[in-house]
Amino acid sequence: MNVLIEQYNWIRCTREKLFHYCETITPEDYTCELDQFGWGSIRNLHVHVAECYQSWLGNFGLEKGLSLATPDLVSNVGEMRRIFEKVDRLVIEFLEKFEGQWNLGISGSVPWHDEEEELTPLWLYTHAATHEFHHKGQIVAMSRQLGYTPDDTDLIEP
Repeated sequence: MNVLIEQYNWIRCTREKLFHYCETITPEDYTCELDQFGWGSIRNLHVHVAECYQSWLGNFGLEKGLSLATPDLVSNVGEMRRIFEKVDRLVIEFLEKFEGQWNLGISGSVPWHDEEEELTPLWLYTHAATHEFHHKGQIVAMSRQLGYTPDDTDLIEP
C-alpha cells in the first residue's frame, strides 16, 4: 500500500467538504475580490492551490510542461472541481512514479531562483499538500468576511 496515496485520499475528502461548502456561496461572492487577502478571491485561492500541484508535482517533479490553471478558466465551483479532477490524476501519477524513492534528488529550475534547486519527491508532495491546507483556512476566513458561516471542513473520521 502506498501510504501517501491513502493520505492524499483523505486530503481529497477535506477538499470535497470545502467544495460542498463553497457551493453554498453565491458565484458573485466566490469570485469577489477581497483586498485583505493576497490572492483576492476564494476562486483565485482555489486556482492557486491547483496551480501549486501542477507546478511542483507536474512540472518540476514529472517534467510535464503543463499549462497552469488560471482564474479566467473558472467562474464557479463546478468548473473548479473539473480542474481538481485533473490535479487528482496528476498527484496519483506522481505518487506512483516515486513510490519508494521519496528522498531521490530531483533538479530543476525555479522561476524566482537564479540557480537550479534539488528537491525530493517527499518535499514536493509535502509542500503542495500543506500549501493546500494553509489556503483552505484562508478560504474559510474569506467566506466569514463575506457573511457566511462555514461548515466544518476538517478531516473527521467517517
